[in-house]
Amino acid sequence: MTELTSLWPLFDLSLTTPRLVLRPITDSDIPAAVAAARSGVHDPARNPFSTPWTELPAEELGPNMARWYWRCRGEFTPEKWTLLLGIWHEGEFIGCQDVGATDFGTLKTVSTGSWLKQSVHGRGLGKEMRAAVALYAFDWLKAEVAESEAATWNEASLGVSRSLGYEFNGVTRHSWGDKVTDVQKVRLTPESFKRPDWTLEVRGHEAAAKFLGIN
Repeated sequence: MTELTSLWPLFDLSLTTPRLVLRPITDSDIPAAVAAARSGVHDPARNPFSTPWTELPAEELGPNMARWYWRCRGEFTPEKWTLLLGIWHEGEFIGCQDVGATDFGTLKTVSTGSWLKQSVHGRGLGKEMRAAVALYAFDWLKAEVAESEAATWNEASLGVSRSLGYEFNGVTRHSWGDKVTDVQKVRLTPESFKRPDWTLEVRGHEAAAKFLGIN
């Protein structure tokens, strides 16, 4: 273990699927993350994010992303945490999958969100990375519920949810940039999870779980 990972053991965590590697984003990964985001994440006509971070000017996008990564680390505690996992495909950074929780020790519930650069959309990679964090949450962290949400018009995200067995769990209204949008909540349990036909390879879990305060 390096001196840095002894201070921040999450940096040794990695999740490997047949096509992807998911691991926490380090400072040295930020330029690749920014480049992926600048290449385009979605159709400019419709933003799938309630906070329209992708619409920032190019010169502001990088500092904004860096601040978010640093903030998530700086506010990370066993009681409330957001783990930002970079996504690598064939050695290239292509997006981010986050998994987070509040009062996980009591609620055993995680929430997820993600983005992928637009050039790799349509290959099933979004489903594969969401399946990876669901497997990790249920089988390794012993979560009992995984939650997510998407705008009701975002059929790509909701299609991934359906394919993995998420149950639709009500519609609410959110501020969406400067507008209001109906948002579909979704909920997954180990019983409803449509597991993939591959095995998730996990490294660095023991130290990560201790850091998260999970026995």
